[in-house]
Amino acid sequence: MDAHHISDTITDGHPTVTLSAAGAQVDATFAPTLGMIGCSLRHHGVELLGQRGGLAKYADSGSTMGIPLLHPWANRLSGFSYTVAGRSVTLDPRSAALHHDANGLPMHGLVAAYPRWRPRERRADAHAARLGATLDFGADPALLAAFPFPHTLALDVELRGATLAVAATVRPTGDVAVPVSFGFHPYLQIPDAARAEWQVTAPVRRRLLLDAHMIPTGQSEATAIEPGRLGDRVFDDLFTDLDRPVRFTLAGGSRRITVAFDDGYRFAQLYAPAGEPLICFEPMTAPTNALVSGGPSLSLVAPGHDYRAVFSITIDDTP
Repeated sequence: MDAHHISDTITDGHPTVTLSAAGAQVDATFAPTLGMIGCSLRHHGVELLGQRGGLAKYADSGSTMGIPLLHPWANRLSGFSYTVAGRSVTLDPRSAALHHDANGLPMHGLVAAYPRWRPRERRADAHAARLGATLDFGADPALLAAFPFPHTLALDVELRGATLAVAATVRPTGDVAVPVSFGFHPYLQIPDAARAEWQVTAPVRRRLLLDAHMIPTGQSEATAIEPGRLGDRVFDDLFTDLDRPVRFTLAGGSRRITVAFDDGYRFAQLYAPAGEPLICFEPMTAPTNALVSGGPSLSLVAPGHDYRAVFSITIDDTP
């Protein structure tokens, strides 16, 4: 029998696909018909992803949980218009594709729980289990109205032993370059250890200063996060100048979780709210509000080229 396998599962009443590594006792579950969200990551049967409102609430309202994709922008925009790559866009605040933060700003992009992903790969062997799907962004007029840059987005997830790798590839399908401003929002938890006792390391060297609406001001400062107990520390901060290789870690109880920014991610949001036993090391290809602010931090991928970004989550037993 293969060391890895794939199975059809049901989560909160929705069809999902589970990748399993029997030897490492790791199971990763994704929902291809709900934005390819990673909705579960279990180690020895223990859930390591923050469920918050669960997959059902994500399907109904886009309320984030698990490992959601934030595309075509991560976190929020400062308003409802932007100009980039020679195209000016005005967003409709009433659009069903938009989600809003507490201040009414556009939040987390356009593809939360998006149903029109096409399966592309599904296989398992002795070495890994793999699942791939593609979203043809340019085929949906509603998406193009808010982000008029035709492209496909491919997501490829691979479970290899105790490591889950998530690769995202943007490929232009029109005659215009595509701004790259996506990210992911992995909600992590260690339920068999108290939040205050979690041990955290974060390889950050510079913090981007944010205004009252969590929008970068254009200023930054040198910083460091002291490794050790999370204690009563809270975070909702945006960082750059990450130490290489980029390895964030969360440890507690009998396990350690490492989030690696393997390729294509130059920014990180660290989110650890008060009163919730979860923490997020968010890989971002551009800073918050990059579609509005532009500048060298916003990459453009030209027709005929791809932009590929990869992050991974590794789970280790600790003594």
